[in-house]
Amino acid sequence: MATIHVDVVSAEEQIFSGEAKFVALPGENGELGILPRHTPLITRIKPGAVRIERADNGEEEFVFVAGGILEVQPGTVTVLADTAIRGKDLDEAKATEAKRLAEEALKNAKSDIDVARAQSELALYAAQIAALRRLMKK
Repeated sequence: MATIHVDVVSAEEQIFSGEAKFVALPGENGELGILPRHTPLITRIKPGAVRIERADNGEEEFVFVAGGILEVQPGTVTVLADTAIRGKDLDEAKATEAKRLAEEALKNAKSDIDVARAQSELALYAAQIAALRRLMKK
């Protein structure tokens, strides 16, 4: 069985490193699925879920990323995330409260910069909640 080495790292720490059968994540132009010996690729990724099907036990690892860069080489996948959170560490109540605060900040924004900042935070927390709900369905 062919496998691919996967590294998911953020500015703070290495989130995952290991062999996988398959990786799926939100690319800039849509969902990407990566199998061993995939064509080399570099692209930006959007906030959302990175799903990794582990080669050792077949279980699925789940990591939320807040955007970043994906590099694919024939034997390696590297996700360089702005922020990455292990699926088991996600907290829906915190994300929902943060989303509510971002919506409030958007309503009260006084400048274009405030609007842009609030919209960015709102999109991030909405993606985090959506990813968490997908994880909970499994």
